[in-house]
Amino acid sequence: MGAAAWFLFLMTYDKIFNMTEKFSGIVEMFADCNMPWWFVRVPKNMSQPYKDLADRGLIAVNATIGRTTWPTSLMPYGDGTHFVPVPAKVRKADNIQLGDEITVEFEIRER
Repeated sequence: MGAAAWFLFLMTYDKIFNMTEKFSGIVEMFADCNMPWWFVRVPKNMSQPYKDLADRGLIAVNATIGRTTWPTSLMPYGDGTHFVPVPAKVRKADNIQLGDEITVEFEIRER
C-alpha cells in the first residue's frame, strides 16, 4: 500500500471509529421465537455506510440507550436493514416498554 493510500485509509478509519450515530425508533419484539427479542430498527441510511465492516451481516458497535452503554452489534433484519437488540438489563434500567419511542446512539467498535 502506497503512502497516499495508507493516509486515506487512516483518515477513513479515524472517521468511522470515532463517529457517533443517533436516532430514535420504536421498541418492537420478535414474537415468533421461543425467547422474545426486543429491538429497535436502525434507519437504513445509518447502517448502510458501515456495511463493508460487517462480519456475517453483523456490525460491531457500542450502543447507548438512556444511561446504559454496552457492546453489541447492528444485526441484519433480513430486508437489507439492521436492528439493535434491547436486552433486559437495558429495558429495566430505563423502564422501557414495548411500543416506546427511544433514542439510540451507537459508535463502531473493533471486534
